[in-house]
Amino acid sequence: MASIAPNQTVYINNLNEKIKKDALQKSIYSVFSQFGKIVDVVCCRGLKLRGQAWVVFADVGAATNALRQMQGFPFYDKPMRIAFAKSKSDMVAKADGTFKPREKRKREEPVAAPRAAKAITEHAAPPPKVSKPSNAPPSNVLFASNLPEDCSDMMLGILFQQYAGFKEVRMVPGNKGIAFVEFADETNASLALQGLDGFKLTPADALSLVFAKR
Repeated sequence: MASIAPNQTVYINNLNEKIKKDALQKSIYSVFSQFGKIVDVVCCRGLKLRGQAWVVFADVGAATNALRQMQGFPFYDKPMRIAFAKSKSDMVAKADGTFKPREKRKREEPVAAPRAAKAITEHAAPPPKVSKPSNAPPSNVLFASNLPEDCSDMMLGILFQQYAGFKEVRMVPGNKGIAFVEFADETNASLALQGLDGFKLTPADALSLVFAKR
């Protein structure tokens, strides 16, 4: 069987089927956007297509890097399996609802794809910005602010667990826009801060990180 040539779309399977579609889609966007501009993310609702997703990058280089770096990454407690999509034209068809998958999937895809494409491009207004703690010395805990209103500890955990020493995310009760992220030591926390401060969780929301006050 001939191998699939690198292209701008990666196909992901072995995803946790218990995660709701919207949460899964946003988590995939957050994790994969570190590799380059994402044009679209499609997650499917149909029973036969659960546990699968497609991520379309603006260029082949970003898609290739994402495939190499994220292969086997533990995503919602399951290792992702990633490959290049069979063809770019298939992905475009999925986004506009005209793609006809293999026989048993015919009726499910046109419903799922347009809604998925829409979800990435339309977001509610970001929550009010929260002032950063000032002059806090380095510590093993980071203060995260400017989070999307529907951001969860699980979504943030997936992003931060790429860094060594990650321990947990603690959301602040009554304020969905902020959270604390704990690491094993200051060095690991510093690396995560340098790597993720300003990271775009969604097209409209940039993560803000500082060291938490002791």
